[in-house]
Amino acid sequence: MYPRPNRDIMIAVMGATGAGKSTFINMASGGHNTVGHELMSCTQSVTYSNCTVDGRRIVLIDTPGFDHTYVSDTDILRIIALQLGVVYKQGITLSGILYLHRISDTPLGSTYQRNFEMLCKLCGDDALKNVLIVTTMWGTLESSIGTEREKELATNKCFFKHALDKGAAMIRHDNTPGRAQDILRIIMKNHPAPLQIQRELVDERKNITETTASEVLTRSLTAMVEKQKAILDKLREDLEKLAERGRDVARFEAEYCNEGMGNEEMGIFGWLFGLAGF
Repeated sequence: MYPRPNRDIMIAVMGATGAGKSTFINMASGGHNTVGHELMSCTQSVTYSNCTVDGRRIVLIDTPGFDHTYVSDTDILRIIALQLGVVYKQGITLSGILYLHRISDTPLGSTYQRNFEMLCKLCGDDALKNVLIVTTMWGTLESSIGTEREKELATNKCFFKHALDKGAAMIRHDNTPGRAQDILRIIMKNHPAPLQIQRELVDERKNITETTASEVLTRSLTAMVEKQKAILDKLREDLEKLAERGRDVARFEAEYCNEGMGNEEMGIFGWLFGLAGF
């Protein structure tokens, strides 16, 4: 059942697999959602959970991460986008998005960058002010290390800097129910606003493949294909070199056999060719 327009506060919870989305929702709502304890995603579709904070009903949308164990990123985008489109068609706008990130993760590679870029494109610059980045897993590392990583995330343009410059905020989660509800209170103060992907799908009637968020995936897939092609081209080149070396050895053996070289001498030359990498 979807929430009622203008009465419920709707908040989407996003983040990578294992960031603690379902755990956060359980803490905030006192629910019994399936919680994964490995880097194996339990959420394969968009689900809704209700909780009450300061007398207001809040609907939390649990979304699968873009690095899902069993579902492709393209399908994840389709699942999330279609649900957000349905909600928007009912006249409901999100009060905000919680983006959960493990502070324990290092190094942060291209997958993390792409996931957050996807979030930014889903929202659009105008709605980034309603995004709250929640760092989790603080209990798994020394505070000084976490603080240094937090600073890097906030100031590096490859990570959260753009969103923070556009009005997003970042907060630590200490893995307690009280903190979870305090985080929700921050979002409750927001002015609800439509996301870019909602406007694109509903107002502009675009296909999902035509959205700005989809362009991120297309660019990522294109880069992946080009990288794989370069690897295959290099492998092909190396195999050609090995084949040519093999032909050189065969010609050498044939030439010296014709000149009457004995087995012992051939063995010595074979050993020398081996040292030379043939």
